[in-house]
Amino acid sequence: MATAAVFSLSFPNLSYKSPLTFASRTCLSHQNPSKTLPVLTNRLHLLKRNLSCACNIGLGFGRNLGFCVRAEKNGEGEVLDEVEEARKQSTMPDRFRYLTKEAPDPPVRWPWFVAMFFLIYAWKAVLWELSNWKKLGFAIIGFIGYLVKFSLAVIYQFVGDPITYLLMIMETALYSVRAFYSSIVVYAPVPELTMVIMLSSMVLAIGEATVPNAASSQSFLITLSGLIGYAAVRGFIIEPFFFTLLVGIFAFSRLVKKRDYVSSALPVAAVLAAVGEPWVRVLAIGSYLALAIWQHWNKLSMGKQEVEDVATNRKLPLPLLGVALAIGIRVAAKWAGYRHLTWMIV
Repeated sequence: MATAAVFSLSFPNLSYKSPLTFASRTCLSHQNPSKTLPVLTNRLHLLKRNLSCACNIGLGFGRNLGFCVRAEKNGEGEVLDEVEEARKQSTMPDRFRYLTKEAPDPPVRWPWFVAMFFLIYAWKAVLWELSNWKKLGFAIIGFIGYLVKFSLAVIYQFVGDPITYLLMIMETALYSVRAFYSSIVVYAPVPELTMVIMLSSMVLAIGEATVPNAASSQSFLITLSGLIGYAAVRGFIIEPFFFTLLVGIFAFSRLVKKRDYVSSALPVAAVLAAVGEPWVRVLAIGSYLALAIWQHWNKLSMGKQEVEDVATNRKLPLPLLGVALAIGIRVAAKWAGYRHLTWMIV
């Protein structure tokens, strides 16, 4: 009874029900004290153990109980086992047992802020170090660039003038080719070029009919005479120098190469028939035809038997090929421009 009174005074909000009912207390009062003392001792011991377990699991009462003398903790696992056993043996109703469970501690967040501070500091240090490495790399590259410039300056000091002249020659050649191509595309006279091909082919045919391989055996001289004729037409050389060069080509073929008159006069007659005035063309073709007939009649009158030579390596003269290519470029450019205008209209 004294224990019940202490329990009710210590916990005014909880009602305590004595483990001894009225009937049991009546019976115990009439029994022998020597027999009832062990029973009361066991009951008190059980009540004390339940209250000590309640103190160990941390019930939030206003003050400590006077009979909770100590809380034994031999390990976390043993404490949990004792708590569970105490809950099973407790006389608290089941609907209030969840109140005796230990509430979880609130999460601690301030260590995260400390770790974040150190992470940010480390990241800033890494970026600073990387920026230093980047500056160092750019400095090394700049130094190498300065060394290359110095090397080029030293080389240019000795061979600068020849390199400059070579570059100027290359630039002039490129611009000349571009201007020549543009003049062909815009100003190439297709009818005149066609007439050049026809007359030159006529002269070459006369020479090949009289002397086989007359054109194929001297393709270099025919190409040179074609370039001389183009230079005369464009005004790069004057007419006296033009005729002087043609005479030199005839003399080289006749005296140095020891060719006959028809073969020696073939380059000269071809270029005069291509680029000359109308009367010069008629005179050149007529003269060359008469020369071919005279040479053929001379061979027959001297009793020489004509031998049929088979041309094995016929080559198209490069001047005729260039003229044909110019005609093709001009026609193609004209057709492309017409189609472009047609597409724009449509």
